Amino acid sequence: RFVPLTAIAAANCINIPLMRQVELREGIVVSSLEGREIGKSKTAAFDAVAQVVPSRIIMAIPNMGFTPVIMAALENRGLFLAYPFLNMPITTFVTGVALVVSTPLCCAIFPQNAEIKIQNLEPELQAKVKELIPSATVLYYNKGL
Repeated sequence: RFVPLTAIAAANCINIPLMRQVELREGIVVSSLEGREIGKSKTAAFDAVAQVVPSRIIMAIPNMGFTPVIMAALENRGLFLAYPFLNMPITTFVTGVALVVSTPLCCAIFPQNAEIKIQNLEPELQAKVKELIPSATVLYYNKGL
């Protein structure tokens, strides 16, 4: 019953970095708190992908984990033997509720605009920050969904 969850987890671990490979190669925009773009950081891109992958996997748990358990419990109680036409609508309803609840919660696990310490950035970006905003200690980036 949990093979699809494992498959989705594995697929997310592969698919998200592949879909965002341009960002991983070229970097994503890092900005000051005021929104002033400083440059592109590969480190920030790696951090962004590292936050999106687990949130996507966790997002699948209610749907792929709880739905089979709930449906098996209903099946064991004989509901679908007595009313077989309810199988599809109940599955759809349980899946829909799981998605409606899990999607916003899991997107919010990590902040959309994440921060990265300047000391963790590439040396050329560190130098640029010291030149443009000497008092800054962190920059911000949009992690994506």
